[in-house]
Amino acid sequence: MIAALTGSGLAAAAGLNAWIPFVLVAMVARLSDLIELPSQYSWVDSNWAIAAGAFMLLVELVLDKIPAVDHVNDLVSTAIRPTVGGLISSATFSAQNLDNSQWMRDNPWAGALIGVVVAGLTHATKSAARPVVNVSTAGFGAPVVSTIEDILSVVVSLLAIFAPIVIVAVLMILAWLMFVIWRRWIAWRERRAVRVANSS
Repeated sequence: MIAALTGSGLAAAAGLNAWIPFVLVAMVARLSDLIELPSQYSWVDSNWAIAAGAFMLLVELVLDKIPAVDHVNDLVSTAIRPTVGGLISSATFSAQNLDNSQWMRDNPWAGALIGVVVAGLTHATKSAARPVVNVSTAGFGAPVVSTIEDILSVVVSLLAIFAPIVIVAVLMILAWLMFVIWRRWIAWRERRAVRVANSS
């Protein structure tokens, strides 16, 4: 149960910024025994993986705050965020010191599938909301919203690792926010379509 909460929380965080939960998990696994990665994921806390993750995190932090560029970054990240979410979810679902589930270690695809779905939903919501923010604020809202998303990714990742029970409430709040954002996105698209039709 703890591993499932941790993995799901990390996957949700990856949907906002793939590299924040990756680097945090890698560092926690490297520096403590709080997360003991299974043998097939031992490379996650290697020097090269941490360095690559930190570099990609820096790139993401910069690109996601530039209007128009953030849209391209979201398109590219459509493959990256769910993939990293699935990877981190699978690694923690089968961590030896959380639930110590032999079945999850033998079937890493199960944790990966859950992670891909959770991260994919979070990413899709983020990608749908960003154009609305950019258009309604003439691009000035992009760095603000991006910073909020990064902070949220850090908070959710830390809670998933250090207070996984709290993740139940966090995931419920995120689900509600996604519902609200999608409703507003649909309404924005409808208003935009009406304006285009009226102007033509």
